[in-house]
Amino acid sequence: LMAAAAAEEEEEEPGGARRVQVGLCVLCGLPAAGKSTLARALHRQLPQRAGWACALLSYDELIPPEAFGPCAPEAGPEEPSSLLPRWKGSRRELLQCLESFLLALLTREPLSRPAAATQPAWERFLACCRQQGLLSAESHAGAGYRTLAATPGPLYLVLDDNFYYQSMRYEVYQLARKYSLSFCQLFLECPLECCLQRNRLRSQPLPEQTICLMARKIEMPDLKKNAWEQNSLLLQSAGGTSEDHSASGLIEQIISLLATALANPVKQNEENTENKEADRAICAASAIHQADQTCRRIISQAMKDAKDKKVLPREMKSLAEELNKLKAELLEALRQGNNWKAQAGLENQQSAPAACVTSSFQHEATNVVNKYIFK
Repeated sequence: LMAAAAAEEEEEEPGGARRVQVGLCVLCGLPAAGKSTLARALHRQLPQRAGWACALLSYDELIPPEAFGPCAPEAGPEEPSSLLPRWKGSRRELLQCLESFLLALLTREPLSRPAAATQPAWERFLACCRQQGLLSAESHAGAGYRTLAATPGPLYLVLDDNFYYQSMRYEVYQLARKYSLSFCQLFLECPLECCLQRNRLRSQPLPEQTICLMARKIEMPDLKKNAWEQNSLLLQSAGGTSEDHSASGLIEQIISLLATALANPVKQNEENTENKEADRAICAASAIHQADQTCRRIISQAMKDAKDKKVLPREMKSLAEELNKLKAELLEALRQGNNWKAQAGLENQQSAPAACVTSSFQHEATNVVNKYIFK
């Protein structure tokens, strides 16, 4: 456990103060895949084997069952979050409570309820933190603040939920990036039929159609596409005993991942490749849309000019086909990033890409129309 031991070193802040190391571990998979069993095993094993504090945040306990039911007919739009489905609003509240806790932990400031979280959500979160030993018994009379209990070394917060959409997990990653925390994912793969069998044995089983629907929608970590999901571990969960998740080899494998994440916290100023790619795609789509609209106007005007010049109807059809083919070639070249204007002999034109190609299209369209007019 040399990597784990090295990760125990706390970061120093300016002035020599120690900054507590915090890791967010997202535990995801289908219902009854064995996530809670693994979470309990980590809670027992991490302090013993790595010397890290470990706390479990179970979404099943922190989000009330009624959040997944139909909205009350009389519920009004009191605030923007109320426009979301109740379960989404509850998830958002939980993340805000978690952020408030992290901020207090990192700054050593009093813990306070975030403005956007309801009192019941905050009380559930505080109760969970007290149960996990994250809060001391002290409180500031009348202020409602709780003093954070000190953690002896690195602290891992294990978030136990289905997290079946990448977007759900990405919200936690964004929180880690905002505060330069460590981030990793443990994804439990379990056959659907196995999950359904385990679910039937529960005292309060979920509707089977809910699990089946989730199985169709679940998005596994994509380590090749998403740089933020690099610290992920896919675990097979086909057995049914608690010992499966506490096996020495498996725990060592998990500790290695957690240690790597601790040694490489997410940087606040780190460029987000995914967001940059998305921004580039939006800009490209906008340029193509502008070019398409401009070309349509050019074609419309060209067809009007040809009609005014008494071009025959059968030739008008051929003209339209030729102009539309030219437009399709232009847009495809723009999508591929090819220098379409150079092909049109306008290499020295200095302007925005969309303006360049549409100007080139105007030039080419005029040549095409002239062929029909001056036959």
